[in-house]
Order: sequence, then structure tokens, then C-alpha cells
Amino acid sequence: MLQEILQKYQPGFKQVVEITPGLERLLLMDFTSGNTTLTKTILADTDKFCRYVTTQLQQSGCRLGIGGYGEHRTIYAISPHFDAGEEPRRLHLGIDVWGAAGTPVYAPMNGHIHSYRFNDRLGDYGATIILQHVLDGYTFYTLYGHLGLANLQGLYENMPVAAGQLLAHFGQPAENGHWPPHLHFQIIKDLYGNRGDFPGVCRYSEREKYLQNSPDPDVILQMNQYIGGL
Repeated sequence: MLQEILQKYQPGFKQVVEITPGLERLLLMDFTSGNTTLTKTILADTDKFCRYVTTQLQQSGCRLGIGGYGEHRTIYAISPHFDAGEEPRRLHLGIDVWGAAGTPVYAPMNGHIHSYRFNDRLGDYGATIILQHVLDGYTFYTLYGHLGLANLQGLYENMPVAAGQLLAHFGQPAENGHWPPHLHFQIIKDLYGNRGDFPGVCRYSEREKYLQNSPDPDVILQMNQYIGGL
């Protein structure tokens, strides 16, 4: 049901990350084991990982990179945060938009602040905001991870947010979970009681449950159409 509702209202959604149609394209970024250029040495060093992403964008002539929904990633091996239990978490549940720290992030539709938190662990979201929305009587949430820590200042729960309003910026590694600057954007049907946090990566054995609860966020982002050539 949610997917149909979002498709109905899609023409009115505002850009979450600005891109100029016809003038910009996006680099599709691969963080699976199939990407042999992304070595363990690079992943083990935040500065090297940042330079890797920056170089990939520069060589492609793109300001922004994108990808990751439903992607089975090797990069989460960098942190024990994803390895609790017998089966590690490796399946990505959102879309990542990679770019420079300070890149603006906007609210795609009206809503309010559900919750926010500084999830300050290696590999975690860092500064995180969750918005709550209602369309046609259906309540759902959008999560924005890896933000600038200053973006949490002045927020309060139930604070109204308008479509197109500046919400945050891509954070620096020291405040975004020690990742290269990017936005993790995720749609969530049921937060299961979480506040200021929700899994953005799940165990592969639980993929059906989590992908159903977090449908493809490009229905809101509408950015995949800009991958590749102009």
C-alpha cells in the first residue's frame, strides 16, 4: 500500500539532494565484493576511504555518487557494530548519496521530527534524524543518517518540517560514524519502537522482512534516473 501511495504523490516530492536535470549525472557506486578496487587496506583507513570516494567521483566527472539499496556489501566488515550474533549484517536497506561534506539535505514532503540522535560508534550513522509523515492516512518514516552534528541543535520532537525545507548537511567523518561524507536515506514503515535509530543494514537471512519494511527509497529520491550519461 505505501508504495502505491508514494507513487501517487511522487510528482510533488521535493529533491532531498539537489541535482540539476540535463546538466548533471550520478556515478553508480559499488560496495560489494565484486568491486576489487576497494581493498581491505582502504577500508581500514578512513582517510584512504574518503580519498577513494573522492577520486572515483572526480574521475567520473560527477559531483555525487549513488547506490546501495538491497546491496550485499563487504564494507561493513570494518566495524564490529555489524557483527553481533552468529550471522553478520551486510544487506543495505537504504540508498546512499555520496558527495562533499556540507552538501545540503532537504525534506521531500511535509512532516515532523519523530526523533534524532548522535549514534556515535564506528560504522554507525553518527548524527541521525527521523521524520514522520502521513499521506492518505498512512503513517511512515524517512531516516537521514551520517549528518553534521550541528544539524541536531535546536531540534525537538514533533517539530514541524515543511516540504523543501533545509533539514541538514552531509557530515564530516568524525561526526558521521567515520565514513566518507554521504547521506543514508531510508523509508521505514514500522520503527518497531526505535527512536533516533533504526537498522540500515540487516542479516541476509532477514532480507525479506526488512526490505518489505523499507521499500526502495528512490520512489521519493527520484535520483536513479540520473545515473550514467546525460
